[in-house]
Amino acid sequence: MKRVSPLFLVLLVLGFFFATYNLLTMIIHYKTSTSEQWDLSNPFIQMPGNLMEGEGSNSKYHVALTATDAPYSQWQCRIMYYWYKKVKEMPGSDMGKFTRILHSGKPDNLMEEIPTFVVDPLPEGLDRGYIVLNRPWAFVQWLEKAMIDEEYILMAEPDHVFVNPLPNLARGKHPAGFPFFYIKPSDHKHVIRKYYPEEKGPVTNIDPIGNSPVIIKKSVLEKIAPTWMNISLRMKDDPVTDKAFGWVLEMYAYAVASALHDVHHILHKDFMLQPPWDTEVGKKFIIHYTYGCDYNLKGELTYGKIGEWRFDKRSYLSGPPPRNLSLPPPGVPESVVKLVKMVNEATEDIPNWDTLNRG
Repeated sequence: MKRVSPLFLVLLVLGFFFATYNLLTMIIHYKTSTSEQWDLSNPFIQMPGNLMEGEGSNSKYHVALTATDAPYSQWQCRIMYYWYKKVKEMPGSDMGKFTRILHSGKPDNLMEEIPTFVVDPLPEGLDRGYIVLNRPWAFVQWLEKAMIDEEYILMAEPDHVFVNPLPNLARGKHPAGFPFFYIKPSDHKHVIRKYYPEEKGPVTNIDPIGNSPVIIKKSVLEKIAPTWMNISLRMKDDPVTDKAFGWVLEMYAYAVASALHDVHHILHKDFMLQPPWDTEVGKKFIIHYTYGCDYNLKGELTYGKIGEWRFDKRSYLSGPPPRNLSLPPPGVPESVVKLVKMVNEATEDIPNWDTLNRG
């Protein structure tokens, strides 16, 4: 496999530095913001007002994630697909087929291992170094060109691990989404109004979500996706918006696009957990390992400082993590321990783990 250039790695590391800085700023008030805004005893944080009680769907959904051919993306996709296969047939699961939407424009060496649909990346330079802008464009192409049997779609990401069987949480035309504490449209009214005019209604119509994880009816996503793509590009092209939203710009674009089409999500707090901040797995469905997990040997979190024990996906930019990672020290929360055990199981069972996708 072609080796990754030093310049690319430098740019990637810089990108992750700024992303981590932004996310660290966001999580300072994580626990207080969630407890103040939401009733955490209720799995449904917000239900659309016109949703009939008891209305539901047990239809299968297609699992779809966007990815690149970089080793960093590949090893995460392999773990994600491994756990999809393990959980798919469990009681309570409504999972259908699986697609990795590869927006590198050409096949890679995982085509035989993971069901993959190749689409084109954005024209060179259009993403301005913000590779996530390729996500809505990838979904637009996939929806237009692919044969998708299921009526619903789960938009997922490579760093998702299915920890419990996931039913179809959508209800008819109402998608299911996860409420992100740092997506706050009302805090950015002056920016939001550039894309969501007053005649559409109050800014509070915009859900505090990103596009993932979301379970959505295919016909609804087909309407939203082109708008999501166009708003993402417009936001990135506007310096004020780009500065305000930073690394989560594409998430805001999806939320605004949904509201423009009068699509309102069921906000489901148990959809996902994010270690190290969410400490218990419980009945949640997806582990999202976007944050680094740093602890001292006493089991105390040292976020913002490299720990004596750590698991951070960004430590493995140019190749996969080794098999049999060391388990966290005593006292580390269940969610982190569970994550590392699941990574270890996957890497132990996946063939050619150490060699297939190393840059």
